[in-house]
Amino acid sequence: MQGLDAGADAGGPAGFRTLSTELDEDGVLTVTLDRPDRLNAFTVEMADELEALFTGVNTRDEVRAVVVTGAGRAFCAGMELATEGNVFGLDEDRRPALSDLDDLDDPQIRQDVRDTGGRVTLALFDCRKPVIAAINGAAVGIGATMTLAMDIRLASEEARIGFVFGKLGIVPEAASTWFLPRIVGMARALEWVYSAALLRAEEAREGGLVSRVVPAASLLHEAQELARRISRNRSPVAVALTRQMMYRNSALPHPAQAHRIDSLAMFYTSTGDGKEGVEAFLEKREPRFTGSAHTGMPPFYPWWDEV
Repeated sequence: MQGLDAGADAGGPAGFRTLSTELDEDGVLTVTLDRPDRLNAFTVEMADELEALFTGVNTRDEVRAVVVTGAGRAFCAGMELATEGNVFGLDEDRRPALSDLDDLDDPQIRQDVRDTGGRVTLALFDCRKPVIAAINGAAVGIGATMTLAMDIRLASEEARIGFVFGKLGIVPEAASTWFLPRIVGMARALEWVYSAALLRAEEAREGGLVSRVVPAASLLHEAQELARRISRNRSPVAVALTRQMMYRNSALPHPAQAHRIDSLAMFYTSTGDGKEGVEAFLEKREPRFTGSAHTGMPPFYPWWDEV
């Protein structure tokens, strides 16, 4: 395996300090939140590195899928609260209005006002690679909400998941009020957030938040094997389009709007990797897809800028 500094390609740091990465021969990138002495507590620096990583992997054709886990006994114990000033990294001298966030890329708004967890989940939302969470231990606050923007969540039997914002007098962040009700339904999402309870892994599975609960010793292996199954012999272009179509089309008000996107996506994939896929099927062999999710996306992508 080799390390991967995905942040460098995205204008990120020369090397990560809160994350470690390994890329295997199958293109599965394992990202480990790496502050085990602090239970992988989330910091502004970690937010910057995760945002850079999930932006950067879009330019790396060698990365086919991503698995995220935590070092040591926790996944992420939430925001690092033992810091001076505003622990969320926000400028308390400002009095922002909603209109101030019209331009999310404004450097001062990004630094002084924007929720750090939301920067991460929006980068995840725009990612062109499948992302799997391997929740190995406590996942609290942002440790829980960051996983909502990942495609599949597996949990160790030892995992505990909590949306504990009410205990701190703050609101759910990281765009979780968009993600969580879509995953588990409104009533359950509200119950979990209002109660601020720590959910056992099996409760999270029963509620639809995690797909599978597995023994701690096999969690990472199972997550990596799942990543291989969903990315091996798959067209990177079709996977990238499918991921964005699922998330974005499901939020459209009418299926005809989804049909417009489906039609263009079918048109361009059928004239690209789809030709190889059909030939491989007819010849009873494995496909050899050559499309690139970095340089080979169809001309209508990203379509949401025009909708």
